[in-house]
Amino acid sequence: MPEIFQLLADSPPFFLAFVFFISLLVGSFLNVVIYRLPVMMENEWRDEYQSYFHPQQFEQQPKAAPFNLIKPDSTCPKCQHKIRAWENIPVISWLWLKGKCSACQNPISFRYPAIEAITALASVFVAFHFGYGLQGAAAVLLTWCLITLIFIDIDKMLLPDQITLPLLWIGLLLSLNNVFINTEDAIIGALAGYLSLWSVYWLFKLLTGKEGMGYGDFKLLAALGAWVGWQHLPIVILLSSFVGAIIGISYLAIKGKDKGSHIPFGPYLAIAGWLTLMYGSDIADMYIQWALA
Repeated sequence: MPEIFQLLADSPPFFLAFVFFISLLVGSFLNVVIYRLPVMMENEWRDEYQSYFHPQQFEQQPKAAPFNLIKPDSTCPKCQHKIRAWENIPVISWLWLKGKCSACQNPISFRYPAIEAITALASVFVAFHFGYGLQGAAAVLLTWCLITLIFIDIDKMLLPDQITLPLLWIGLLLSLNNVFINTEDAIIGALAGYLSLWSVYWLFKLLTGKEGMGYGDFKLLAALGAWVGWQHLPIVILLSSFVGAIIGISYLAIKGKDKGSHIPFGPYLAIAGWLTLMYGSDIADMYIQWALA
């Protein structure tokens, strides 16, 4: 095992290839998390409601089959064909099967291999940027979590605490060793990240009577603040708002939805935070040079 770590440290090509391979496998698992975690949360909320308000009926209900990140096994949603190991190789299996179930020929969504490929490529990008070490490993982990949050928010308008809160604590923990920033900047970043969107939320609600965003957005920005520091939070907010405005307007124009349509903000925060972690200082320097020009 020490020899492998030494090889990863001494050979950048081997290190990047290792990250690519591992991230492909992780990307396949992220597909499971993206689909199942919201369902698990909904089941848990339903059970809690039933057990509290209808305890007798809840106790008499038959126990449901296990549904978690491991069970049941992956199956075709149309014919219930159990996905075999060779049919679950990231990207390759989808290409080999030509995007169809081997049993019933039902189309398999392109999103599955796309998420696997995005996870691998984005992970290699940050690994190349930060190199072998704690920074690179932490940045790859952050990338996996942000990709999961992006697609869950797109699907369900939901940013699970099961992911955002661990990201917050990991960011603070990393700051103890000044991996990206020091502890003071991380703590202030987490506080400022949460309170900034929390304040905007309540101001908007008081003025309009509507909710402009969810509490998951506050927690995600708090987590990002713990990773990038309070100094770079304005960059995260500006980048996410700019990209969100462009994509949101384009989406509404193409889909023809009404102005009251809800658009998730989490993906823009996640992308902006990811970019800021790598290029925050460069972006800040470019802005200062532009402002002083």
